[in-house]
Amino acid sequence: MKETKNAEIRVPAEPYEFTFDPTRVALLCIDFQRDFVEAGGFGESLGNDVSTLRGAIAPTRKVLDCFREQDWMVIHTREGHREDLSDLFPSKRDRGNPTLRIGDIGPMGRLLTRGSKGHDIIPELYPIEGEVVLDKPGKGAFYGTDLETILRAGGITHLILTGVTTEVCVQSTAREANDRGFDCLILSDCTGSYFPEFYESALHMFKAQGGIVGWVGTSTDLLTAVDAAIPEIGESK
Repeated sequence: MKETKNAEIRVPAEPYEFTFDPTRVALLCIDFQRDFVEAGGFGESLGNDVSTLRGAIAPTRKVLDCFREQDWMVIHTREGHREDLSDLFPSKRDRGNPTLRIGDIGPMGRLLTRGSKGHDIIPELYPIEGEVVLDKPGKGAFYGTDLETILRAGGITHLILTGVTTEVCVQSTAREANDRGFDCLILSDCTGSYFPEFYESALHMFKAQGGIVGWVGTSTDLLTAVDAAIPEIGESK
């Protein structure tokens, strides 16, 4: 990890400034999977317009590049189930009475099933060597995974959250993190929903009551704050 001239990085955010020690921060890229973001995947099989999520990709890539430049921890998550579906509850499989269920064959292989093309992360944000890829069977990234162990072992106290969808997997992860004592900054332009009203409501819930779940900011403000604290990032662009 590169040395920094300042002990803290201060990011403009709501409800107030988000401050973190760069030696104790991790980026979470939550479920940027083909099944959710691309046509022919699980999200589209439920009748959703997947194009509504794609606006989060480019800003997230800029944040991801920043974290890679500084050698800060990056964690990618993938929601999906074992090939034998032994970790899939019938209530999740059947909810909504879908025409295609988890495990059924779609254009990108078996929907939301580990090992299929649709389950994997989109090329634009694909993990590189050394980055954690965390497979999870549920919405929240802590449920049924060793995420907390990874974060504690790395001395992480602060999380930058990106991903899809805002009101489901991102929100579940933010609430789980909050209960475990992690401070979370959710980047509003690095997350998205199939439903604009749910996106807005989730962001309001995160920052309500003095940041009851976490802070809400933008990738631009985060990167500007990092540039100010670590000038060599800006000089290398």
